[in-house]
Amino acid sequence: MKKVTFVVAILAFFAIAVYAGQTDTAAQSSGHKSAASSTANPPLKTIAGKISDDGKTFTADKGSKQWTLKNPEDVKGHEGHHVKLQAHVYKDTNELHVMKVTMINQKAGKKGKASTKPS
Repeated sequence: MKKVTFVVAILAFFAIAVYAGQTDTAAQSSGHKSAASSTANPPLKTIAGKISDDGKTFTADKGSKQWTLKNPEDVKGHEGHHVKLQAHVYKDTNELHVMKVTMINQKAGKKGKASTKPS
């Protein structure tokens, strides 16, 4: 009798585990996202602007929006420079995670890139 009770308990446990896995998968496939998952994969954007002199913020050329840099160590050496960033944009926290920094040539009459620094 003890063996039968044990087997029934194990089967019930697995049935509950399978059901829980199915409801989690159904919520994901129906498009419902939690707050954590909405910021887990923010979009990668290219933005031109200036890195602050302390290297902790970035001001976009378009709209003069200011962003906090999540990884200021990756823009080291570009403080105060006009650059083009490829970065993940966290609109809800007003932050950028820099993936690539490209210097924008400051010389008049020339458009181009002076240097590239992937992070």
